[in-house]
Amino acid sequence: MPQLNPSPWFAILVFTWLVFLVILPPKVTAHLFPNEPTLLSAKKPKTEPWPWPWH
Repeated sequence: MPQLNPSPWFAILVFTWLVFLVILPPKVTAHLFPNEPTLLSAKKPKTEPWPWPWH
């Protein structure tokens, strides 16, 4: 049974984790957002009832 031979699968596992741990983190941490999010004010806007013309 070839799937019991660990040598090719171990190499694939090692190279996959090499990509995940060495190559991808600098790419992810270098990502910049196009615009910084602005904080909304905690004060609620004043709402007034709308006078419906048919009431």
